[in-house]
Amino acid sequence: MRKRSLVAALIAIVAIAVAVALTQSTLFRSRRPPGKYSQRLVILGFDGMDPALVGRWMREGKLPHLKQLAERGGMYPLATTHSPESPTAWASFATGVNPGKHNIYDFLVRDTATYLPDLGMVRREPARFLFDYVPYAKPKLFSLRGATSFWVTAGKAGVRSSVLTVPVTFPPENIPNGEMLSGLPLPDIRGTMGTFYYFATDLSRYEEGNTEFGGILKRLVVENDVARTELIGPPNPIVKQKIQAIRRKGTLTADDRATIANLESQEDVRTPFTIRWNRSAKTATVEIAGESLLLEPGKLSRWINLDFKVNALVRVHGMAQLLLINAGAELQLYISPVNWKPDNPPVPMSFPASFSAELFARLGYYRTLGWAEATWPLNEGRMDEQTFMSDLYKAFDDRAEVILNRVDSRDWDVLVGVIESTDRVQHMMWRLIDQKHPMYDAKLAAQFGDSIERVYRRADQFVGEVLEHIDPATAVLIVSDHGFNSWRKAVNLNTWLVQQGYMVLQGQQPGEKKLDDLFGAGEFWENVDWSRTRAYAMGIGQIYFNLRGREGKGIVSPGAEAKQLADELSARLLTLKDPDDGSPIVRAVYKRDDVYSGEYLSNASELQVGMEDGYRVSWQTTLGGSPQGIVYPNMKKWSGDHGGYDYATTAGVLISNRPVTRAAADLSIMDIAPTVLKYFGLAIPGDIDGRAIF
Repeated sequence: MRKRSLVAALIAIVAIAVAVALTQSTLFRSRRPPGKYSQRLVILGFDGMDPALVGRWMREGKLPHLKQLAERGGMYPLATTHSPESPTAWASFATGVNPGKHNIYDFLVRDTATYLPDLGMVRREPARFLFDYVPYAKPKLFSLRGATSFWVTAGKAGVRSSVLTVPVTFPPENIPNGEMLSGLPLPDIRGTMGTFYYFATDLSRYEEGNTEFGGILKRLVVENDVARTELIGPPNPIVKQKIQAIRRKGTLTADDRATIANLESQEDVRTPFTIRWNRSAKTATVEIAGESLLLEPGKLSRWINLDFKVNALVRVHGMAQLLLINAGAELQLYISPVNWKPDNPPVPMSFPASFSAELFARLGYYRTLGWAEATWPLNEGRMDEQTFMSDLYKAFDDRAEVILNRVDSRDWDVLVGVIESTDRVQHMMWRLIDQKHPMYDAKLAAQFGDSIERVYRRADQFVGEVLEHIDPATAVLIVSDHGFNSWRKAVNLNTWLVQQGYMVLQGQQPGEKKLDDLFGAGEFWENVDWSRTRAYAMGIGQIYFNLRGREGKGIVSPGAEAKQLADELSARLLTLKDPDDGSPIVRAVYKRDDVYSGEYLSNASELQVGMEDGYRVSWQTTLGGSPQGIVYPNMKKWSGDHGGYDYATTAGVLISNRPVTRAAADLSIMDIAPTVLKYFGLAIPGDIDGRAIF
């Protein structure tokens, strides 16, 4: 009886807390003041939209709505950032400053004491548990982005904003007079950019495990047409913290490794499920989380709710979709990354916190993962092009539906919405518009060679839909953060540094790295002799010096020695040639102090390499690897890119329905923030690097 009373009391307390939270949220939304500005501004971002492709298809009459806007105002190249990576450029878009002032240089940052990397946009404080069981402090997330976004500055002056899935907006900001639905780097339930699952009867035991980038492969064993397996969910935060505590010690003993191995076997929270294979009908029924789903090949299931039980007191809520790839001679099942449930996320994914749930109530299920498209399963050969494109359009439509819903709310003065499917389709399908690419396939090109064009045309159609829903007097800006290049050959920068004597290895040549190695599940910087290493590459084109007084085992003195090393390395990199035909690989090398300024300057890499079209640093370089060989053909379907290329050849695009008053060749992604502030008659802070365009 006492136990029941205690449970009832706890339920009552939770109910009261929820009611209070909802009341506070409702009050917040209802207290949002009426608009005091007569002008309206819509900014639509299309990640990676390339000015050359836009120009070509606009001239061919395939992008009529973009052409309509350009005829009223203009279309211009929009200079991107060093390096032209999405987080870096969108952070400059939001703040109007260079990366030295906003601190986002790459997807990765490194711990200078240990050299170990982490995602470069968010700092985490894990949940805390009493007696390794009872939670008493929720996890906390902090954005590493510095500087102030234009929506916060404008909001303080009464400008009402709606900010939707813009990259580098997780965790969400508290926006005066505003609302925000977070975008990249909002993770999946495992805390990654998108861990997909692939279960198959034709997987060998050697293929099982984690892929190079973001997949979990499991072999299905079928008995009497039934397979029983499990879905790997979030890491158990209690176990994970124990593992991380041991790894922070640095050099690991045999006992440490044994302890880690034992803990790793308990680390992930798992959900069992059953697959019943109907061979004659070529279908399968999946029984999971108390639900039974009949699946037909090629048809994506509805969203299913998933609860992962950490212990009796802690559950993590998510949602996923299932896709039966094949149920003929073999059984193959794909499960999407487990997205956060928008009405019950592990931590807030919107501002106000209830906003994501309000959208869920209006629209139903929508993708919450920051990286919403299935690039990784296509790249790993676990999904075909047709399935990828079908999934990509669903991702596009999810984002578009959210944006159109808020457009129709009219409860804004400035609305900013970003769709990233334009970027993802180019990453994966560029090989089919570039006959020089080693992965060019004439047969596939006949089927899917127009995939990029079709997504651009879908973007144009969406622009038309937005224009139909807004007043013709509304100012409209179409913005992309960077353009695109072909990635025909991969370059192992760390291997080059080893061969040139700037990085020194000891012992056996390191093996190939996987994403797991990046985040502490394996060896990172394996066999590097830091006592003799002067430079190392990490991320997409960044070269760091092993500085004395900054790095844990630094040997390069700041000042004259570091400057000499920068000059020497820059000169040598510019001589790097393709061994096949002598083509130059590096177009430019940018020194830190020449391109960045601001309070976060010390976090920048000493050198940023700008590759020529056709070349990009290898995945192994981004993962800290130094495998054999410097240049080799890119035999991955991920065939187009922008990160690590010369920013001067990777500009984004700006289309405006009103003419700009600046020289077209002088426009930058940093100009959008001051343009918004000036448009609403607000003072532009003195530390902003960009300038208003009209």
